[in-house]
Parts: sequence; structure tokens; C-alpha cells
Amino acid sequence: MAIIEEEEEERLLDHLPKTYTKGGLKTMPFIIVNETLEKVASYGLQPNMVIYLMKVYNLEIVTATSLLSMWSALSHGLALLGAFVSDSFLGRFTVVAIGSISSLFGMTILWLTTMVPQLRPSRCDHFEINECDRPTPAQLLVLLFSFGTIALGAGFVRPCSIAFGADQLDNKENPNNKRIMESYFNWYYATIGMSTLVATTLIVYIQDAFGWRIGFGIPAILMFFSVSAFLLGSSMYIKVSASESLFTGFFQVLVASVRKRNIDLHSVNCEDYYHQSSDSEIQALTSSFRCLNKACMIEDPERDINPDGFASNPWRLCSVEQVVSLKSLLRVVPMWSSNIMVQLSLNQFSFATLQTKTMDRHIFSDIEIPAGSFSVFMVITLVMWIAFYDRVLVPIKARYTRQPGGLSPVLRMGIGLVLSAAAMVLSAITEGIRRGIAIDQKDPQDGPNINMSAMWFVPQYVLLGLADAFNAIGLVEFLYSELPKSMSSFVVAIFTLGMSVSGFFGSVLVNVVDIFTSYGGGVSWLSSNINNGHLDYYYWLLAFLNVVNFLYFLLIICRYNRHEKEVKEKQCEYSTQRA
Repeated sequence: MAIIEEEEEERLLDHLPKTYTKGGLKTMPFIIVNETLEKVASYGLQPNMVIYLMKVYNLEIVTATSLLSMWSALSHGLALLGAFVSDSFLGRFTVVAIGSISSLFGMTILWLTTMVPQLRPSRCDHFEINECDRPTPAQLLVLLFSFGTIALGAGFVRPCSIAFGADQLDNKENPNNKRIMESYFNWYYATIGMSTLVATTLIVYIQDAFGWRIGFGIPAILMFFSVSAFLLGSSMYIKVSASESLFTGFFQVLVASVRKRNIDLHSVNCEDYYHQSSDSEIQALTSSFRCLNKACMIEDPERDINPDGFASNPWRLCSVEQVVSLKSLLRVVPMWSSNIMVQLSLNQFSFATLQTKTMDRHIFSDIEIPAGSFSVFMVITLVMWIAFYDRVLVPIKARYTRQPGGLSPVLRMGIGLVLSAAAMVLSAITEGIRRGIAIDQKDPQDGPNINMSAMWFVPQYVLLGLADAFNAIGLVEFLYSELPKSMSSFVVAIFTLGMSVSGFFGSVLVNVVDIFTSYGGGVSWLSSNINNGHLDYYYWLLAFLNVVNFLYFLLIICRYNRHEKEVKEKQCEYSTQRA
């Protein structure tokens, strides 16, 4: 089998030009090892981090959860910065290298906090956190600096690594290029799934069994190997130079529109007034966001257009393609925003870790699942459902309906929203039962496990996995279908931005809930002693917000369908005029 695979690889590489000495399949081990180890290292730190912040840094649950939500928001938000810097200034290789080194530096500092006593508060044996020493500003600064550098690394590596790998294989002269690229993307995402499973099981188990020093040391060591592997392949990489970014084009449209804000569009009735880029297909402008049409309006042909057909000043005259791209982005924003609540529901791991930590987590008498590893059920559900949907349901549907493809992206997004709300309802009910049993047994949270199996939490993780499979993948397909082909690489950045917004909103939400529910000296719903608080009420609040979000989604669909009808009518009218 190995000999056959080697012969196949040689046959594919034979189609490359003889001068094509860099890139190719030989670079894949370095790139995939870099991304895989980065995922294992960073994802392995997250599940138990709330326990580390509460037990070692003596932080309240609200403070710890808010901090972790902001960390998640920063990690995903910086992906936009990474993509922009890569496309416009430094190129993908340099950005991935900087990001990998930054992650290694941050994980090393975080590791040092487990070994250097001066970098953390003194050990506290009191059950009530408010009786313990708080971290000093200097200690918090070191902790936040480590989080920030890890977030910067993730933001630079994740959006650029997959595109950098594609650069090594994308060779239009190779007749097998399409199959090679499809194989690359499949294996790339397969390694991400495996990395997540390893991180949420093996790394979390090591932290529980061997302590924080070893548990945080292993991710730092893995990140060292990740950096080393990537840099070792440096001489073999194809390093594509930076070019103009889509972000720049968007800013140019906005600036040009503002500069021409006094132009009367009603006096323009001919598409010849608009600047069509010579290297793009002719496109029609719609009436939506009509003010942006001014950006591509030609005022003085001799002044605005160069002899080669390009704009003399791209900050004053843009192409129709640039305007259409920005309009397409603005049009999908409402649908994109409906995904934020789903991401917020998926990010409740900090509370779930504390809940399952008080319960019986044994599968068999000798096998106990770490509290931070229960999210693995969500990952397994996600992978299994995708395989079942793609290999079983889609072919069955095609056979009986005579139509290729599965459910529409919008329908899948709606199903995901319903499942997200159902998961939060189930979480609220389960927590209410858990809390009642804990109070009846007078469990002090840090004492013996209550007489309730943590397996009762598995159904809600299954629902969340299905919600993610339906909504997230449906959203990505929707974005790919609605945005121009020139913006295909922008889809991941848009989706990642939603995860960033959900992290920021989650941080604000827990703080608002804590302030309002503890007003007047009452016990907060989000008390650090979860048996005194009311996490079940918090989950009911999330369920309510998910229902509101679903109604918002239905309104978006109605408005979007009306807009689609207007666009098709405009395109038909435009095609008739051009003919």
C-alpha cells in the first residue's frame, strides 16, 4: 500500500514544471504538524482553565468566566488582523511564523506561573474565595500578557495556515490539481478534529492526574515542536508575496462614497457612468445600499481613468466589483448575526466543567472522565452527524426528490437555532435537578461527589454538537453561495468574527447577570459556589435569548426573500438592456 501511495505521489508531481522546485506534497508534514500541535496545545489549555483561575488565582467564577470569554473573543477577533497583515503586508509565511512563536512565548509564560510562586497568589485552603488573597496587579499583568500573546498567535496562525498550505499545492498546470486540493482540505480538517479530541481528552486528563506544572508544560513543549517543524521546512516553501487585501477595497469604497456624497444618483440612468474593472465580469448594481453606488461613478473620464483602463485614484473611484463585494457583505450580516447566540451557547464550558466536577463521572468503576473532557461528546456528535448526513441522508434525499444536494443552508441554520434553544432548556432542567440533589445531600461543592451521574450532561452536549453541525456549516455554505467568488477566502474571517463577538457578548452577559442578581446583597445566580447560586436560571435566560434569536432569524428570512426577488428582477432588466 505504501509503495502504491509513493508511486501515486510521484505521478502527480511529474505534472509539475521542471523548474517547480519548491512547494508540493513534501511541505505538507511541516505545515500540518505545525497546525495540529498548535491546536492540541491551545485547545488543551481551555477546558480546565476556569478551575486554574479559581483555585490558583483565587478569582470569582464571574471574573474567571468573563476573562476566558474575552480571551476567546480576542483569539478569534485577531484572526481578522492576521488575515489583513498577511494579505497586505507580510505574506502568509511570515505571519504564521510570528504567530507560532507568539503562542510558544505565551504558553511558556503561562507555564512559569505554575512554577514560580511570585507569579501567583499564595495558596488558599479556605472554601470561600472571598477569604483568600487576591492576585496583585503585577501577577494579573503577567497572566493577561500570557493570554494576550497566545491569542495573538492563534489569530495569526489559524486564518493563514490553511491558505499557506494551499499555496504549496495549487498548481493550475497539473491536471490533478483539483483532486489534490480536495484531498488537502479533507485531511486538513480531519487533523483539526483529531487535535480537538486529543486536547479535550489526553491533555485534560494529564492536568487532572499530574497537576498544573506538567499539564501546562506539555502544551508549551508541543508548541515548541510546532514552531520547529514549521521553520525546518522554510527552504522548501512557496512564499507568495503580499498583495492588496479585500479590507483595503472595502475602505476605498467607503472613502470614495463619502467624497462623492453630494452627487445626485437620480440623474444617472445609464450604467456607462459606472467604472467596470477591465479584468472582471460586467455586473449590475442593485438599489440596496444605493449610496455606495457613488463610489464607482465616473465624474471626469480623463481625470478618473488611466490609459490602461484602471482608476487613477482608487480612493476616489472604485470598480463596480468592489461595490458589489461590499454590498454582498453587508447583505449577509443579518443572517451572520443570528449565529452569535449559537456560539454563545456553545461557549458555556466553564460552568459545565464546575457542574460535572461535583458529580459522579465514572463510566465504569475504574474509569473516570475528567470534568473538562465532557465537551468531547459534542465533538464526536459533530463528526458523526456530518459523516451520516453526507454519506447517508444526502444520497437518500437525492434518490427520492431527484434533486442533488442536501437541505438548504437556510433551513439547516434554522434547525441549528432550534437545537441550540433546546440544549439550553435541557441544561436548565438538568442543573435544577443537580442543584436540588446537592442541597439535599448538603454537598459543599469541594466535598464528595453528589449521588448523580455526570452522564446526564451528555444529551445537552449532543444537542449542542448537532446545533453546531446544522447552524455553523449551514452558515458557511450560505456565505459561500451569497458572496462573490473573489471573497471566498473572506468567509472564514467572517465566521471567526462571529465567534469573537459571541465571546465579548458572553463576557458582558455574565457580568450583567451577576450585578443584577446580587443587587441588594442577594446571592448571585453565578455564585462561585454553584450550589448556592442558580445556574439553572442563567440557562433559562440563555434559552429565552435563543428563542428570541430564532424569531429574529425568521424576520431576516422574510426580508431576505423579498430582497432576492428584487435583485433577480434587477438582473433580468439589466440583461435585457445590455442585450
